[in-house]
Amino acid sequence: MTDRWRTVVAEPNELGESPFWHPAEQRLYWVDLEAKLILRTQPGSGLVERWAVPQEPGCIAPAARGGLVVALRDGVYRAHEWGGALTRIATFDYDPATTRFNDGKCDPLGRFWAGTIFEPRSANEAKLYSVDGRGGRAPEVKLQAGDAITANGLAWSPRGDTVYWSDTPHHVIHAWDWAADTNTLTRHRVFQQFAGKPAGWTPGLPDNGGYGGRPDGATVDAEGNYYAAMFEGRRVCKFAPDGRLLAEIETPAQCPTMPCLGGPELRTLYLTTARHKRPAAELAALPGSGCVFAMDVDVPGLPVNFFQD
Repeated sequence: MTDRWRTVVAEPNELGESPFWHPAEQRLYWVDLEAKLILRTQPGSGLVERWAVPQEPGCIAPAARGGLVVALRDGVYRAHEWGGALTRIATFDYDPATTRFNDGKCDPLGRFWAGTIFEPRSANEAKLYSVDGRGGRAPEVKLQAGDAITANGLAWSPRGDTVYWSDTPHHVIHAWDWAADTNTLTRHRVFQQFAGKPAGWTPGLPDNGGYGGRPDGATVDAEGNYYAAMFEGRRVCKFAPDGRLLAEIETPAQCPTMPCLGGPELRTLYLTTARHKRPAAELAALPGSGCVFAMDVDVPGLPVNFFQD
């Protein structure tokens, strides 16, 4: 039921994404991708800090030496303090006119992973990369996966031996075994395959016209359960490590984008949402679209992984 949710930030974003909980600061960070903003708040304070950046911030992660690592349209950047100078630390072989970074976060050893979106959505040109800057080395870029349109859903299992990654337009969540020391993916399998949009589907149909949405951002809890935001499906799905559907949580927005687990005990499920280009009737029916929401859960999350450089 949507009454389990409370509003954390009432001023809506166009396209909220990439939330994480910073344990030392007790702050929630996220981005408004369309507005080119990085945001943060101490929940309950009523204060939201906004940092305008020059390109769309696809994703962000905290850095162990302070500040953030940020994936902008044309590469991965490092800022050593809030609002500080952005220095590009990695470039990639794609055309920023048609491709930009989207979902990403750090792995348990402190490498930053980020995937791209091919904006024409006409070919499987999106890829997943890792950026290793540990020990102060010149960051090393490694291609991890590809053959996608929109990278999303990146997460690791609690033991760090499984990587999840979704391709939103193809309605699929992938999984691989991951060897942390060698940073290699093996034994690919499909973790979840969802039905596509029914023929003739449009927003606003009764019961959503039988459409359950498509997998967007995700997080994993301490028991290995995978929470997937289902864009246009008005729900978050919770899956057991073996793929069983444990819960469908109705959301106060038609387009949830990404969950994360935070709060002092990591038992608060935060959720970013979108309102960008949504129909007027949908926004009238769901006026919280674009806001950040939260609800309490029983199983805590995993602490955020910090970028090591």
